[in-house]
Amino acid sequence: MRDKLIIFYDGECPMCCLEMDKLTRRDKAGTIKLVNIHSSEFLHYPDINKQEAMKVLHGRYQGNVLLALDVTHRAWQLVGLGFWVAPLQWPVFKSIAHQIYLLVAKYRHQISSFLHRRFGLGKAHCENGVCYDKRLNVDNRGK
Repeated sequence: MRDKLIIFYDGECPMCCLEMDKLTRRDKAGTIKLVNIHSSEFLHYPDINKQEAMKVLHGRYQGNVLLALDVTHRAWQLVGLGFWVAPLQWPVFKSIAHQIYLLVAKYRHQISSFLHRRFGLGKAHCENGVCYDKRLNVDNRGK
């Protein structure tokens, strides 16, 4: 498991789930393991703080903890599409991209809900069905 990238993601975020689905489809070599921070499996990783993982994406690769866009960069490199995310590591662009990432991460639920409702983008469901829908006051996560 040391050579795998473990990604700790918010499984209640439709945009996050969509991204993880894309990575899974591209990961033919099985180099990425996904752990939903809301699942019981997450309890096996007590060194990863859930509150911090809710703020920014966390990952573990070769014994090191990666955060935010460093996780994204490593993941897409491992599935052979690193050239698409290479600018995330360029000095000037990296700091700007990080600030944008923090803003998107903070409002990811609202953003993904808007994108799905307005444009049909993203996933309307998470791991176990439709996530909580505030408009209809329906919670299908446990179904």
